[in-house]
Amino acid sequence: MTKRVFLIVLDSVGIGTAPDADDYGDAGAATLQHTAQAVGGLHLPEFEKLGLANILSLLPDQGPITGLEAVANPAAMWGAMRECSEGKDTITGHWEIAGLLLQPGFHVFPKQTPAFPEELTQALEEAAGFPLLANCHASGTRVIEDFGEQALNEKALIVYTSADSVFQIAAHTDAIPLKELYRVCEIARDLCDPYRVGRVIARPFTGSPGNFERTADRIDYAYETAEPTLLQHVQAHNIPVYSVGKIEDIFARRGITKGWHTGGNVDSMAQTQKLIRELDQGFVFANFIDFDMLHGHRRDPRGYADCLEHMDRWLAVTLPLLRADDVLILTADHGNDPIFKGSDHTREHVPLLVYSPTLPPTPLGIRDGFYDLSQSITHHFSLPPMTRGQSFL
Repeated sequence: MTKRVFLIVLDSVGIGTAPDADDYGDAGAATLQHTAQAVGGLHLPEFEKLGLANILSLLPDQGPITGLEAVANPAAMWGAMRECSEGKDTITGHWEIAGLLLQPGFHVFPKQTPAFPEELTQALEEAAGFPLLANCHASGTRVIEDFGEQALNEKALIVYTSADSVFQIAAHTDAIPLKELYRVCEIARDLCDPYRVGRVIARPFTGSPGNFERTADRIDYAYETAEPTLLQHVQAHNIPVYSVGKIEDIFARRGITKGWHTGGNVDSMAQTQKLIRELDQGFVFANFIDFDMLHGHRRDPRGYADCLEHMDRWLAVTLPLLRADDVLILTADHGNDPIFKGSDHTREHVPLLVYSPTLPPTPLGIRDGFYDLSQSITHHFSLPPMTRGQSFL
């Protein structure tokens, strides 16, 4: 078998309010539409050819993507997906893409100060050997501005959370070396398991007061899945699985033959393109993080638009490299509307674009469950079916 599938998650690139968005306080969120509107239009000729704007015919109440038009003959299969799991975080979205269903969802800490229960923070402080600061809901950049100098001077850890199921630990690398921060995160991961916390995240930063910057040495420590994922299923049938970006963190490094823990989109794009050029066979699962990390959470529509246009230029160079029987899938794990209130993810439909030089480009409709992707990939590799989902291939 020499088949190859390249699944790329454009982290947070939603395409309009999900039916249950009001349950999450996200009614009206639409990442692509509002980004385009905020900057006066997007220039995405490759996405347009693939059929990105055609998806809007399935979501008539969501508004246009300014600058993009539907095309008569899209080059890709096109559709949208609705998430069925509870939650709107990275882990939940990726796990559902990989065939799982989270009901109930992960535990989210209450929006109060202190955010974490005393027994959790006390156990972590004793085991880690460092004092804890903050213990609140906060954005990553703001909490470092507020507590970074104290953390540096006192050799302390900054612990905080968000609307997602996360326990985040920030430390200045001059005060607490990376190796120590990672050790603390491993301890925190064990302590957070009884609470069903989706991720413990190491957030190292550097610099001086007024000029603190987070480094690219972030590591996510994910809750382990209760059942096999698409990655393990594919690997168990002797098909190599390659990850790019934070995928290996999201799946606790299970089901991955080899991974590249790239930082931002530039490195992830380069590694993905290298695999397209060199691999003989296999499944590549990549996450392009900059949309979410650098622009969605920071409510930066201009940066978000620039990121999309950079991706579009990458597609123009990359799509011609695909072999006749390759399949390349573009989708997202949730939304993060850069003009919406707050700084958290948004519950949205996600786009679904499936390109192959030989597969006929057909409409895929609105898929109920991200796990239709895992079922489709399994079917394409001629493997036994997953538990959930309907194949569209």
